[in-house]
Amino acid sequence: MIDRLQEWNPQLFRELKGKLKFLNVVIAVTSSLLLQLVVFLYQLQDIPGNTYTLSEPYCGPHQGHLHQGKLTHVQDQLDNISDPLCPAAQIDWQSWWQDHWGYTFLSLSVIFILTLLIGGTYLLISDLAKEEQRGTLNFIRLSPQSEASILTGKMLGVPILIYLFVLVAIPFHLWAGYAAKIEFSHIFSYYAIVVASCIFFYNTALLLSLVRTWFGGIKPFLGSSAIVLYMFVTIIMSANENSDEIYQSTAWFRLFSPWDITGYLFPKLFNDDYSLVQTWKFFSFPVGKNLSTLIGFYLLSYGLLTSGIWQAIKRCFRNPNATILSKGQSYLFVAGSQVMFLGLAMPMHSGEETHLVLFNNVIFFGLIIILSPHRQTVQDWARYRHEKTDKSLFQDLMWGEKSPALLAIFMNLVIVAIPIMVIWTRRLDIFNAKVLLTVFLSITMMMIYATITQLVLLMKTRKRTMWAIGILAVVMYLPAIILLLLGDSPAKNPTLWLFSSFPWVGIKYTAIPTIFVAFLVELSLLILLNIQLKRQVRILGESATKALLFGS
Repeated sequence: MIDRLQEWNPQLFRELKGKLKFLNVVIAVTSSLLLQLVVFLYQLQDIPGNTYTLSEPYCGPHQGHLHQGKLTHVQDQLDNISDPLCPAAQIDWQSWWQDHWGYTFLSLSVIFILTLLIGGTYLLISDLAKEEQRGTLNFIRLSPQSEASILTGKMLGVPILIYLFVLVAIPFHLWAGYAAKIEFSHIFSYYAIVVASCIFFYNTALLLSLVRTWFGGIKPFLGSSAIVLYMFVTIIMSANENSDEIYQSTAWFRLFSPWDITGYLFPKLFNDDYSLVQTWKFFSFPVGKNLSTLIGFYLLSYGLLTSGIWQAIKRCFRNPNATILSKGQSYLFVAGSQVMFLGLAMPMHSGEETHLVLFNNVIFFGLIIILSPHRQTVQDWARYRHEKTDKSLFQDLMWGEKSPALLAIFMNLVIVAIPIMVIWTRRLDIFNAKVLLTVFLSITMMMIYATITQLVLLMKTRKRTMWAIGILAVVMYLPAIILLLLGDSPAKNPTLWLFSSFPWVGIKYTAIPTIFVAFLVELSLLILLNIQLKRQVRILGESATKALLFGS
């Protein structure tokens, strides 16, 4: 078996050989057993005793906490009695034990999610960071193994002790679910969602590890912290939403968090109302109508996004200097994200298009950084582009790997603008000049940000990426923050908001001529920046001999 494993996946064999030491295995198994014992004993602290009173939830038949709580038939007896004790014969032990096992099952379910997602991502990012520091990551890249073999070996092998920790607890988890009378179809659906969630987050962790940034040794901390933050925010959102309209409009953000579906599968174990998951629709198709369609929708969503991340991983694994997405992949990603958002958020209610615009604003912040090539890449493209006679300049700017990304970003902006224009037109019942000018203003401002970022990445400074992210964040978000701090709301000073990343908030307070003048000013600035960019690219494309002779 060992020889076959080594032949099937040498990387997995290497990871298992390094991780499955005797002491490590003993610690993982012992920790799992101790955790099960602690969870079981912790739930016993509420066991009815000699001081159990009539007002307690299990005094009387079928009155457990998960079965509607307090007694009502003895309330009249409590009016004139102080702390009456419940007779032992009146304690509903069957309901108590069922609820006890239910709480045990819930505790283990939450622990599994947090341990696998947070611990697994931390270990994966940390392992690849160590491989890069030791120089063994380049050695792995040069091996004849395929990317799938190497990275699958990493995902299966690096968190193997966490897998062992969870697997040892699975029998007890299943028994707790059986004793709590939870349907096995719901339990195994939970397992399927957890596995799909792990694959998604582990692929994301691998991608973060392979992208070269200045974060260095704090990558594992940042990665796991991001998971913790996402989990915390989504569970708060899921617990506090009491409107099906709000719940539906934010479903796209919570979709890849397992809390909603876990609460849906085990509704009596969570005290919050997760029945709103049943109202989920995807373009009017009721995906939350029954268990099979909801689980299928979750797994399909996980699968599609994971496959996209996997393609990005393959690009970055062999060539660390490559962009995470190619230009063609960016078009698919942006179009797919719009379909997902609109499908889950439709029908949109008044004001909800703001969610879409903010969502896209964040997406383009990342796309500008991801797609914009660095100085050396642009220099190679500018010098040797004339040797490629099979592609026109337009095709090269649209699809080329090394060319500046401004045209690609513009095309992605057009893709995003179409659904926004449709939504606003439906909201206003007419396609008017303000809608068109709002879209033009937003596209122009984003193109200004993209041009500034590309100019920064052409600088000779060593920390170009850090400078680009910092400057992009400042120009995109600082003006709006300053306006808010100064108290200049869109209603009070709408003209200034036209020159921010959020021009649509000031549109309804501004006359069309003013909007048109703002658009001309922004368009003029964009033209000037692109003239400077073209000049910089031309200088980079000059041969070293010409630059030396003419002192350029």
